[in-house]
Amino acid sequence: MPISNSITDVVGVLVGHATDLALGSGVTAVLFAAPAVAAVSVLGGAPGGREQELLAPEMTVAAVDALVLAGGSAFGLDAAGGVQAALREDGRGHLVGAARVPLVPAAILFDLGNGGNKDWGRFPPYRDLGYAAARAASAAEVPLGSVGAGTGASTASVKGGIGSASARTESGHTVAALVAVNAIGSPTIGPGRHFWAAPFEVGEEFGGHGWPARMTQDDVALRLKRPQPQPGTTIGVVATDAILTKAEAKRLAIMAHDGLARAIWPAHLPMDGDTIFAAATGARPLGEPLRAMAQLGHAAAMVFARAVARGVYAATALPYPGAQPAWRDRFR
Repeated sequence: MPISNSITDVVGVLVGHATDLALGSGVTAVLFAAPAVAAVSVLGGAPGGREQELLAPEMTVAAVDALVLAGGSAFGLDAAGGVQAALREDGRGHLVGAARVPLVPAAILFDLGNGGNKDWGRFPPYRDLGYAAARAASAAEVPLGSVGAGTGASTASVKGGIGSASARTESGHTVAALVAVNAIGSPTIGPGRHFWAAPFEVGEEFGGHGWPARMTQDDVALRLKRPQPQPGTTIGVVATDAILTKAEAKRLAIMAHDGLARAIWPAHLPMDGDTIFAAATGARPLGEPLRAMAQLGHAAAMVFARAVARGVYAATALPYPGAQPAWRDRFR
């Protein structure tokens, strides 16, 4: 296993969180030491994002400076402006004439009903939170659980949060995921402690509980976040050090959704906005494309599933009366 089991195991990827427990929300910024080729795949029915269209393979822009995951629903779109401001201060950005424009696509999740103080006055706090997250970004092991964009996250069964995991392919490429788990569905099987992602667990990174000895009808019954209809959205980033085109990065993002669907039951619902970015830092040649992409996609699905479970396993309940219990509250 790579040293930190974090998305920062991909050299050149930096992550910072900004957390506001009173608000019950936060922002996570993923910065790239050099612009990274990126793409996005949106499979939820109720997404929210900024500058995602420029990531399409046919669009002109080749690489981006950062990606942002934010709480706050549509208000959280302001977070990208804060990250953009920090990058601009650092002289980063796409050169357009004499101006530099940092390119910062973003995705948001719905956490407005979690009990935090959302009476913020005229302007939402997310631009400042985005700036703080960018300034906190580092290559250190990523803090997990109820931090950053995962601060106010929830699921159908237990508190959601920020998760991360990494792996290496047979060809030596590093693949890693970062996810804010805020699902309408459940990351756990039935009413118990077991994670849907258990077959992919490395060591005991989320408890080592495996699957139940057998699945019952109650285990596979539909469990949804209440009250219904309650918006959700799991958002994340899968990164690699491979050299990829935008089209290949798009394929990687699509394959990473396999991991989301294996870790959350059900996923991609009409009121989810499930969104996964893929980013390639371009440090290592891809090799034979078809075989290498199969390896990368296989690893992307596994690390994304593991990251989902790790985020839930590490989460803590918000400090409010009636807040959703965390996994550790119910099962440790």
